[in-house]
Amino acid sequence: MAFYQRPGANIYWKRDGRDEAQALVLLNSIGTDMDLWDGLLPHLRDRFALLRIDARGHGASVAEPGDFALAMLADDVLAVANAAGFDSFSIAGVSLGGMIGMELALRAPGRIEKLLPICTSATMDSASWNDRITKVRGEGMAAIADLAMGRFLSDAAAPAIYEAVRRQLLTMDAEGYAGCGAAIRDMNLADRIAGLACPTLVVTGTRDTSTPLEGHGEHLLARIPGAMHVALHAAHLAPLEAPEALAGAITSFLES
Repeated sequence: MAFYQRPGANIYWKRDGRDEAQALVLLNSIGTDMDLWDGLLPHLRDRFALLRIDARGHGASVAEPGDFALAMLADDVLAVANAAGFDSFSIAGVSLGGMIGMELALRAPGRIEKLLPICTSATMDSASWNDRITKVRGEGMAAIADLAMGRFLSDAAAPAIYEAVRRQLLTMDAEGYAGCGAAIRDMNLADRIAGLACPTLVVTGTRDTSTPLEGHGEHLLARIPGAMHVALHAAHLAPLEAPEALAGAITSFLES
């Protein structure tokens, strides 16, 4: 594990898995850190060279206050991938992580082998995100915790998982959350994803109320050339509710 200094941020990253195997970058959602992927590591580390990254302002990654841009977050990932020695790699990203993955695949198409946008979208409601950012900056993370938790997990989630995610959400840096929220609010992926050139597997959750297939996943499938689809029995944080199924989907797609 290490830190990489970027303009306005110090990005925390960690390598795992096999050194000479196919490279896979795992990106977390807004409001979580790289621990989101813990349940998948036993299924992935023997097959892939893994790189996990805490988005700026999340987990152990610190950042100066302000609005972040999706391009900035994508550049963070590319810089860390360079530091980790990943010349080319695939990306699996949940929610914000999927948005960053799509942005990076558009910015550096020669570097990205395959792409897995998981429980994510290219079309979010900018007004609602602006309201959420304002609330977090004015009142702190507790002001949006119930809203976020209602979208993160379904009633099927284990109580221990629910409590851990909520605890993490309440203690995270409000400015880091708001900064990444601005990247979601201001993203301009919708009209650009038709330019994605790498093989893409869109993963949706049947219990996901934040970015369901209807209106979100279907938009990606309609516009990304040749995109494939798999649906998992999970809410928004699929790595927590369906770790084995998600690991199987990732492995099958990357090894096909």
